[in-house]
Amino acid sequence: MTDLIALMDTLVDKDGKIGIEGIYDDVTELSSDESSLYTNIHFNLEEYKSSIGVNKLITNNDKMNTLMARWRYPSLSLHGIEGAFSEEGAKTVIPKKVGGKFSLRIVPNQTVENTVTCVKKHLEKEFNKLNSPNVMEIKFDGGEAWVTSPSHANYDAARKATKEIYGVDPDLTREGGSIPVVLTLENTTNKNVLLLPMGASDDGAHSQNEKIDVRNYIEGTKLFASYLYKIGQ
Repeated sequence: MTDLIALMDTLVDKDGKIGIEGIYDDVTELSSDESSLYTNIHFNLEEYKSSIGVNKLITNNDKMNTLMARWRYPSLSLHGIEGAFSEEGAKTVIPKKVGGKFSLRIVPNQTVENTVTCVKKHLEKEFNKLNSPNVMEIKFDGGEAWVTSPSHANYDAARKATKEIYGVDPDLTREGGSIPVVLTLENTTNKNVLLLPMGASDDGAHSQNEKIDVRNYIEGTKLFASYLYKIGQ
């Protein structure tokens, strides 16, 4: 258990910076075009802090840095320890085997293969420092990151459809969700792919109580119809 905690402590610091050597090497430089996208996005920092239950952000409460931390830079999250007795009571069972679970969200231009190589080298290096009698096993699963050009006619049709149905110009955003099939679809069809949102941020996607508001269901149907009409023009 102490070995596992020591290893997990090396993965990320209190400011969210990943401690794995080489993990940032393949991250693309911020272009002026991309920078302008963040500047124009409607994003309320106070509402965001309230929604996640914090008083301040590790990005110094800066809008652009917060958006870039969420969307364009890799992040590492610790999820827990498996195999340890953690229920209430006075029991102090010493586990024979424990496993630490964490995820590392990669971004466009990074690859799963290179990321796994960096993580394995880091964990093996840190584990060797412990001179432990225990045995470490590393397991991975992953999907590649995806980004596409928003200047395509596909996106122009979606912008016009959103303006027509909702009366506002849409923000062009990225997201840290895992949808590996998007890249597969784009590579297989050799076509520009668009993710057209219809729900709300509090819909709880994939959760037990996932929902969609009636208004979003109705307006989303209109949005999709308008988009298909405009892309066909």
